[in-house]
Amino acid sequence: MVLDGLIKRWPWVKHLFGDAAYDRRQLMDKAAFLDFTVEVVRRLQGQQGFAVQPRRWVIERTFAWLMRYRRLVRDYEQRIDVSENMIYLAMGSLLLHRLNFR
Repeated sequence: MVLDGLIKRWPWVKHLFGDAAYDRRQLMDKAAFLDFTVEVVRRLQGQQGFAVQPRRWVIERTFAWLMRYRRLVRDYEQRIDVSENMIYLAMGSLLLHRLNFR
């Protein structure tokens, strides 16, 4: 369902990144059917402990930006549309701040 929604909303997106948890046959088959390129980022063989992985930092950075807004630290919302709009509000505020429109 996520891939179907993604292609409806953003039809130009064709390359996806995921960690090893997304390396599932059903997901990969659906992605190939919809003409997506899925790149699964895995740990290096023999890696022990923490190490920065390629492209993983993009997701972690975005989550860190969202966690600066106290209301998004916990899932307080009862409705998914309110939660989604709080994310839009946080990201919009971040963009305005970076453009110096305070």
